[in-house]
Amino acid sequence: MNALVALCHFCELHGPRTLFCTEAVHPPSPSPPQPGPAIPGDRDREADREGEGLTMRANSSATQRADMCEGCRSLPASHPGFVSVDSETGIRYLSHQHPRQQQLFSVVRQACVRSLSCEVCPGREGPIFFGDEQHGFVFSHTFFIKDSLARGFQRWYSIVVVAMDRIYLINSWPFLLRHLRLTIQSLQNTALKVFDSEQCVCPQRAVRMNSAFSPAVFPHQRSGNAARSLTSLTQHPNLWASLHSSFSWLLKACGSRLTEKLLEGAPTEDTLVLIERQTEQEEEMSGWEGAEGGGSNPQPSQSESVQAKDFQFDDTRQEDLLGPKFKSLRHLRQVLGASDFRQLAWHVLMGNQVMWRGADPGLIQSAFNVLKALLPVGCVRAIPYSPHYEEAYRCNFLGLSPDVPIPAHVSSSEFSVLVDVLNVERGCVNHVSDDDILSLYQFNISSANTQATDKGPTLLNKMEVALSNENLSVEVVSLCLLCLKEEWMNKVKVLFKFSKVDGRGKEDTQKVLALLGATGPGEEDNVRLLKFWMTGLSKLYKSHLMTAVRVGERTLSQ
Repeated sequence: MNALVALCHFCELHGPRTLFCTEAVHPPSPSPPQPGPAIPGDRDREADREGEGLTMRANSSATQRADMCEGCRSLPASHPGFVSVDSETGIRYLSHQHPRQQQLFSVVRQACVRSLSCEVCPGREGPIFFGDEQHGFVFSHTFFIKDSLARGFQRWYSIVVVAMDRIYLINSWPFLLRHLRLTIQSLQNTALKVFDSEQCVCPQRAVRMNSAFSPAVFPHQRSGNAARSLTSLTQHPNLWASLHSSFSWLLKACGSRLTEKLLEGAPTEDTLVLIERQTEQEEEMSGWEGAEGGGSNPQPSQSESVQAKDFQFDDTRQEDLLGPKFKSLRHLRQVLGASDFRQLAWHVLMGNQVMWRGADPGLIQSAFNVLKALLPVGCVRAIPYSPHYEEAYRCNFLGLSPDVPIPAHVSSSEFSVLVDVLNVERGCVNHVSDDDILSLYQFNISSANTQATDKGPTLLNKMEVALSNENLSVEVVSLCLLCLKEEWMNKVKVLFKFSKVDGRGKEDTQKVLALLGATGPGEEDNVRLLKFWMTGLSKLYKSHLMTAVRVGERTLSQ
């Protein structure tokens, strides 16, 4: 992440000062070799230049040290600072009291002054965002540290994150707020223990009330009280090393959580839904931690827990699962057989609850991973493995342990299907390959549905043609399925706009279905699929349509 994290302090004598900052230094890009003989000692000269720059920076700040008290200083002048190197990317994380470059020094200095003077949130403690294109954008979190010798028994600090990318910094707000609060709470709790112990030895409030006030000695008293460093307030011997580790991890983690991707055309509905889910999860995490900081400790409800599991399930990769597993839809079709696979895929596309019951969670989760490719991301609600049954409104993919009973109203419902995974007796065979799933397990599919599944939907018919064509590789079949899903998601958008937003009647809706190619053989299945897939549309798309309709109505009324 191209940003800088700094700890700032408002000194009672010298005003806002930067105490400690951590910056990321990226390795230089390799330059093409220049023709001609190599000149020896080039690396030594570059190292000398870097050392000369550090010496010049140290000399330029020597005049400032004369104006610094103990509260304004973090590391002594002879301290080399802290350095951490990321072995994967080669990025170095450097920490010292001030940045290496003079340009960054002025940027951090301005951010420090603004965070502790004019840019203050209500209550003076909390996060705030400010900045501009010229001096960079700043995420600032101000807070107080207890001090028995300070005015008001507390001192004012802030942690600022400075970056030139405004959008990136705003998108990282929940992440930065969550982790900076942890660092701040750790500092405050440590300083509070020191404050309580000092007050037990010598209560300063009583001393100040009983002491005589004199204008002559007031400046000396204030000067003595102002010279307390953060190390003495927390009694933490490795405070700066600990802050270096925290800030370095923050820069690395914040830089790796958001990556840029080249998108050709408008983002798909799956992309929008994934972004919305990630944003909702980060907001919930921030809300829980904010409530815990306020003194309460709320427990997430069961529905919130299911949402968290859904998001975690979506991020699970096939290669991370151990033991036997399904590798693709074609592999699943070969194991189950064409007839059973079509029945199972039909239930998935119709939005019915698909339950797998067995003793191997990895196998069941791999089945869900390949089956969820049939649906838009917004239609997938999964609980990979549960010790008890969950209702259909909570999940349409449910993994169960072998001893979980299925309720009578579910087993008799035509809107569910159960796949029992039974272990096969191996007999005298000592070793069986994990890829040979049929030699390890037997699959029994049961459902109360009596409707024929051989007519439709049209999407399933086209998909089976691609799966049965052995000339097409697994990658080509995946791309073919992606194109089919996008084709039918466009039909879903048209039907949603026509029926839900415009409120047209059945006759007009039937004409639109014919225009979309959803009528004819398997028409009932096509309509059920389109209605189920409407639930997978992103909130952004739905709100955009509703807003456009309201604007159009206002224009017509005027």
